[in-house]
Order: sequence, then C-alpha cells, then structure tokens
Amino acid sequence: MKFKLKIKRKMSVWRYLALGYLLAIVLGSIFLILPFATVSGESTTYLNALFTSTSATCVTGLAVYDTGVHWSTFGQVVILLLVQIGGLGFTTFVTTLFMMVRRGALGLSEKQAVLQSYGGKMTGVGKLVIRIVVGTFILEFLGAAVLSVRFIQDFGAGRGIYYAIFHAVSAFCNAGFDLFGNEGFFSLTQYAADPIVSLTIPILVIVGGLGFCVWGDLFDCKFRWKKLQFYTKFILVVNSIVLFGSMFLFLGFEWNASFKGMSVGQKFLCSFFDASTSRTAGFCTTDLTQLSGSGYLLTIILMFIGGCSGSTAGGIKISTFAVIVMGMFAVLRGKRDINVGKRRIELSLLMQALAIFVAYLSIILIATMIVCAFEPNLEFQAVLFEVVSALGTVGLSLGITSELGIASIIVLILLMYAGRVGVLTLAFALRKKRKEAEVRRPVADSIYIG
Repeated sequence: MKFKLKIKRKMSVWRYLALGYLLAIVLGSIFLILPFATVSGESTTYLNALFTSTSATCVTGLAVYDTGVHWSTFGQVVILLLVQIGGLGFTTFVTTLFMMVRRGALGLSEKQAVLQSYGGKMTGVGKLVIRIVVGTFILEFLGAAVLSVRFIQDFGAGRGIYYAIFHAVSAFCNAGFDLFGNEGFFSLTQYAADPIVSLTIPILVIVGGLGFCVWGDLFDCKFRWKKLQFYTKFILVVNSIVLFGSMFLFLGFEWNASFKGMSVGQKFLCSFFDASTSRTAGFCTTDLTQLSGSGYLLTIILMFIGGCSGSTAGGIKISTFAVIVMGMFAVLRGKRDINVGKRRIELSLLMQALAIFVAYLSIILIATMIVCAFEPNLEFQAVLFEVVSALGTVGLSLGITSELGIASIIVLILLMYAGRVGVLTLAFALRKKRKEAEVRRPVADSIYIG
C-alpha cells in the first residue's frame, strides 16, 4: 500500500500526459507490425512501424511509406485511429473513462491534467471534455460530407466515402496523412484547382488548429464579438493576421516559382492552402521541391510558429509568438508593460514564451546538426525542413524521409514526440520537485545586453 502511494506521489499530471502518448505510440506500433497491416502481407520493420505510429499519434504526417500504397485497409484504419487519439488528446479519453467509472467525479490532479492539455478553466471539466468529443465528431462529419461530394464522383460511393472520412479526420486533427499515393499523385496536387477540396481541407485545418476553448467560446457567445473572452479575441486577431499575411507572401514569392503556369484563381487557392497547412498540417497542393528560397524560408517559419494552444496543432504556438513580438516592441519602445488593448500581459508570461522559443530553436539546431552528421549526402535545406516539420508536428517534407538511416529516424521520432507532448510538459514531467529558496539573491547589475 505504501509502495503504491509513493508511486502515485511521484506520478505528476505532466508524467501522466507524457506516458499516455507514449503508451498509445507503442500500442499502435504493435498493430502496424502485423502482416495483415500491409498490402503485401509482409511484416513492417519495427522501427518503421514505430515511426509511423509516432507520426500518427503525434498528428505529424511524416511517413517512411506511402500510406495509400504500403498499408492495407487495416493498417490505414489503425493510423486513422491513432490520428484521432492524438488529435483529441489522450487525456480526453482517460477523463471520459474516469467520468464513466466514477460517475463524473474527477479528482483535482485529473482536472489539472485535462486543463493543462486544453487550456481551459478549473470549472466545468466534464462539460469541456464532452464538448471536445462531440464537437470534434460533428466537425469531422461535416468535413467528410463536403469532401464526399468530390471523392464519390472520382472514386465511387464506397471508396469515396472512405477517402472523405480519412482526409476529414486527418485534416481536422492537423495530421496530414493522405491516401493518394496509390493514384500516382503527390499529396493533394491533383486537387490544386478544385475549390471543394482546396477550401474544405484548409478550413478543417484552421478550425482544428484554433483550439477547443476558442471555438467553444465562439459557440457559447453565438459568434458575438463583444461577448467573447479576451483570449479568444486575441487568438482570432493574431491568427487572421498570420494567415492572410502569409497567404499574400506566398502569392508574391511563388507567383513565378511553384505557382508558375497556374491560373490566377488557382494561385490564390494554392496560396491560401499553403498558408493554412504549412503551420501544422502536412497536406500540400503544390510541389514543395519547386518552392522559391523565400517560400522555403516562410514555410519553415510557419511550421515553427504552429497553431493555437489547446488545439491539435504543434509548433511554439501562435500565442507564444505574438507575446514575444509584442514584448520585443515594448522593450524597444522603452515600455514597462506589454499592453494589448485594455489588458496587460504579465512579464512572467513573456519569460515562459521566451523559454519555449529558445528551447524549440535549440532543439532544432542540435537535431539538424545530428541528422546532417548521419546523412552527409543530404542537402542541409532538406534536413532543416524535415527537422522543423517533425518538431512542429507538421508533416511536410522535401521527400527525404524514406532515405533516412536508423539514427536519423530515431531522432525524428523523438522530435515528433517532444513536439506533440510539448517541451514544457516534458520538462515538468522529468524535473524533480524542489523547494524554492525563501531568500532571494541580490540583483546583478554588471550584465549588459545589446
């Protein structure tokens, strides 16, 4: 009894989150090594199965095999379920189980685990979880219904509906897995000029990347701006600026590059698609190897930024990016506080945002150096793109994933896991509890910056 209590004390909510995703990854890899998980009927090597399971659970989309060619229907369904688990979050399923077993009674630590994942408040956890599950399925159903209009026309009723469901779930969960490799196409390039697919997929990605609390608040306030919470307004404004700003940048950078030969309407569709999916989902309607230098760098920046907190998206999160930018302008202007409208952002929040930024940047630099050392034949640009895509759980690639060696594959697995669970969550999960000193040390006045 004492042994169990001791383990329980050591198992913080952060460790439950980290271990929950790890368990889902391991279970998924076991299913994917089964012979009937592949079209050929031969077992996949465990490392590649583990990579695929990690990519699906961490809603990344990087793949060593073409999903539509290598995996059987069983394997594809396993991947889809892992994507759904990773998108909704392991904590949602665990909390739902607790609610069923304990008739809705949740302990304080269990509440904290859910709320740390989704950025909610300490009240109404049960309502939050139900809203997440029901809302997700409704939005995925609507997306699948729209996509089926095109896919049924192209592939017939049975296969068209299956394709619509798979891509709707993959898009909403910001995973980026697609089944069009068996059609001889690269991702969704065949639908670059199709408004049904080229608009539905990005909209699902955007909604999934906004976060459960944002669209929950929008629903509660019936989309009335004045009644929305400050965080919702803040996210919607910043997200819109980044989305449409990057859309017009893509339009300008790629007009005569990867968009060359397209009609004006198709160029607008592709620029909107790239601006939407580059931040978190691995879909693309253009050949990424044809990106201009500016378009390549813009894509890396968007993958690094990611989506919103408490969403299916990865990256440092758009709120983190916005706080850092506003903090920079406040410091350069000699302001003591970071003011947004009639509100003030705490400096502790800026410190946390900077910690996340530096941690992600450091991980990217170290991982890129390691992979470049193991893969001397690969171009630096392709390796950097792959590393940022893995840590940002985006899934875009310049086509080098299947060429990577064992060591590089392991590095990407660790990056995808860290990117989905979150660097701060991992840090909190691994750290030991220490009492902070009651007496603070004197301020150092001999350090100069700038």
